[in-house]
Formats: sequence, structure tokens, C-alpha cells
Amino acid sequence: MRPFTYERVSNPAAAAAAARAKPGAKFIAGGTNLLDLMKLEIETPAHLIDVGPLGLDTIEETDEGGLRIGALVTNTDLASDSRVRRDYGVLSRAIVAGASGQLRNRATTAGNLLQRTRCPYFYDTNQACNKRKPGSGCSAIGGFSRQLAVIGVSDSCIATHPSDMAVAMRVLDAQVETVSAAGETKVIPIADFHRLPGDQPHIDTTLPPGDLITAVTLPRPLGGTHVYRKVRDRASYAFALVSVATVVQSDSTGRVAFGGLAHKPWRVEAAEAALPHGAKAVADLALADAQATEENQFKVTLAERTLAAALSDARR
Repeated sequence: MRPFTYERVSNPAAAAAAARAKPGAKFIAGGTNLLDLMKLEIETPAHLIDVGPLGLDTIEETDEGGLRIGALVTNTDLASDSRVRRDYGVLSRAIVAGASGQLRNRATTAGNLLQRTRCPYFYDTNQACNKRKPGSGCSAIGGFSRQLAVIGVSDSCIATHPSDMAVAMRVLDAQVETVSAAGETKVIPIADFHRLPGDQPHIDTTLPPGDLITAVTLPRPLGGTHVYRKVRDRASYAFALVSVATVVQSDSTGRVAFGGLAHKPWRVEAAEAALPHGAKAVADLALADAQATEENQFKVTLAERTLAAALSDARR
């Protein structure tokens, strides 16, 4: 781990101002992803800004009937909140499906959205990776790709986004609240928050450099039956090969988002109109542009079957 400086700040705007003033600075809260990356020298921030004391750790009801989740609410507290369990069950289930209990006790809402890919080539500093070192190439293309993306890929990157929580947030149409160094606030729909790799895979999100996430807002509850299913190589502490977040209404309409398939949570709203016709109809539309490799072609079929299982659960 390389040397770095450290500071605490008094408010969100001050945190953003500190990040803007010191190029290479990073925010740190739970540190469950950043510290690992620093130890491997994948991330080498010259300065850490501790946002833990900012008090962004409450869950409040909004005037619109939804919930405002502070950026520093831990995954454990979010998943166990009675309002989340009652009205946003897909979110609670997605969070519990991720990581371990110990990590969920430290990991924060904002940190979960911002976590980096778990592509093995990103973590191996002896391999070329455009996400880790822009312009160096992508060893995953033509390499071992079983766990990697099948849709939304580019010639520069085939990595996937690792978050379970983000998939549920996407199906719920969450919004991400941010603050800039000037104190200006902005709201980014979760649909626009994560990027596809294109020719800049090192840029994971549309969050401007130095801006700080302060909260994530959920709209009023959707009702219906909430299901999150995750398929992985082992029963615990593993990232998704495929995951499905779905909210199904009594008339068989609803919403669907996939994890483990792309550089961002994958939701195609137009495909949701096919929900009454079954999983295959939805998957055919949602994954129509899939560009799988020989090693991960199975994910396309697995996504359909995982959705079918989720729909079966929802209709019991």
C-alpha cells in the first residue's frame, strides 16, 4: 500500500470541495472495497477523505410516500429496516444475497453503488485491463470469460457490475442524490447512474469527479410480489453469474432487472410488456443484442431460466 494523507470533514459540501482541491483523492466510509484495491495497488489515492462522521446514516420517509436512504446507511441496517422489508422486499432480499454478514455490517449504500468490478483481469495487475489502466487493452477478451458480461459490452471491456443491491435499486427506479464542491445538489436517476463501458471503461458512473453521494431515494411502494433470485458458483459469499430482481403484480405485469450480465444493472423496460407471456418472451427482448463468448453463452439461457424461477416464486 502506498502512502496517503487523510482528513475528516464537517459536511457533504466540504467533502466534495476537499476532493476537488486534491487530485487523486478518494472518499472512504466502510472501506470494504477501496481498502482491498489499495492493498493491491489497483487504487492508489494520494488522499483519503473520511465521510463516515457526516451523519448520512438515517432512513426517512419522504413527502411523496417513499424512502430517503442516507448514503452511509449500512447494508445490514437497510436490509433489516421494517419499512424496506415490508414495501421494498426485493431490495432487502438482494442485499442479503450479497457478501457476508460482516461485510454488510460495514458496507454503505453509496459504497455499494460505487464498488468496482470483480473481473479477475482487473484484479491481476500483470494483465492488461482498460478499466484499471486506460489504453492498455483487455485481457478478458479472448481470455477466461465465464463470469463476464454478455450484453452491453465493447471492444474495450467485458466486465460486469458486481452489486446485488444496485439491481434491486434499478427495478425500483431509485434516484441518487449528490452534492458538488460548490454545494449544488443534483438527482441522478439510477437508470442513468451506471455506464456501459464503451471506449472509457475506467469510468463506471456518471457521477462527476469530486461529487459526493448523499442519499438514495425510493419512490412510493409498487405493491405486488417482490422476488430476488441469484445464481452463483457457490452458495454464499460469491458474485452472481446471473441474478434477477422482479416485482410482479396480480395481473402478471411488472418489472424485471438482471445482474451479472452487463457493466451495469440490466433493465429493458420495453421487454417488461412481455411479462404476461412468460420468461422466454421477456428474455428474448431484454437480451436480443447479447454478444456472448463461447465460455459465457450459457448465461443467456441461465438468465431466462432464472427469470422463469423468479416468476414462479412470485405467482405462488
